[in-house]
Amino acid sequence: MASGSASWRPREHGIHLDSRWAHTLGAGQGLRRRADDARDGGSGPVVFALAARVVELRPLELVRDVGNIGVFLRGYLHPSFGNIGEYAWQCVVTLCIALWGTVLAALVSIPLGLLGARNLSPHPVIYFAARRVMDVLRAVNEFVFALMFVTAVGLGPFAGMLALGIHTGGVLGKLLSETIESIDPGQVEGVAAVGAGRLQVIAFGVVPQVLPNYISYLLLRLESDVRSASVIGMVGGGGIGFYLWDTIRSFKDGEASTVILLIVVMVMGIDVVSARIRRAAI
Repeated sequence: MASGSASWRPREHGIHLDSRWAHTLGAGQGLRRRADDARDGGSGPVVFALAARVVELRPLELVRDVGNIGVFLRGYLHPSFGNIGEYAWQCVVTLCIALWGTVLAALVSIPLGLLGARNLSPHPVIYFAARRVMDVLRAVNEFVFALMFVTAVGLGPFAGMLALGIHTGGVLGKLLSETIESIDPGQVEGVAAVGAGRLQVIAFGVVPQVLPNYISYLLLRLESDVRSASVIGMVGGGGIGFYLWDTIRSFKDGEASTVILLIVVMVMGIDVVSARIRRAAI
């Protein structure tokens, strides 16, 4: 074996493989790979077929009775604008709930994201704890958090803001931690090589790499929080959601149509604004 060579070659170790045996061996491995691929590919349709049975997938029934949807929507074709002022103000309240909920979510997500990133967490126990906290915050729906905070601070937008902030904080923390784990370690090592402390390494080696993605995630969750805040009022979280639920259950189709139109306009406006902020900041 040549000096300095780290590679292992059968011939150099006194092992001579006949070309026919090598060809047969390669063909066998190829067949096994194709068999594994076929098995893996065949399991997908089975899983989807079982899932379709569980969800009672009946597309033909939908096609047959789709006219019932038109009957339901007929009453929504004539919006009533008698209470448009009150509904518009509640949309402003909803936007404030979503805005401050997202701010709270950012404050929650940053420490969780840093501690829940494998390449930054100071100890495996802290890493595990941060991950489990984020799992809990994501798993519990904001409606449940709203009910919990209503018992603490009473009915109103403050409870809704807290609910959105805590739930969204878990989502953003998960996204931030995974973004941190995928950064280029070279930049971090370069900052650490000049004698920078831990906070300086994070500030100059980590933040510049994750900030564009984090801003994008933050704006995306703001849009999502506006939609969530639009219905969280159903459980006492304040905003337009209470009026949406009240008009629908009271069969006031014209009033409900007005509320839905305002929600659509509000979500579209947030989408336009967040797109401009994303283009300017990223």
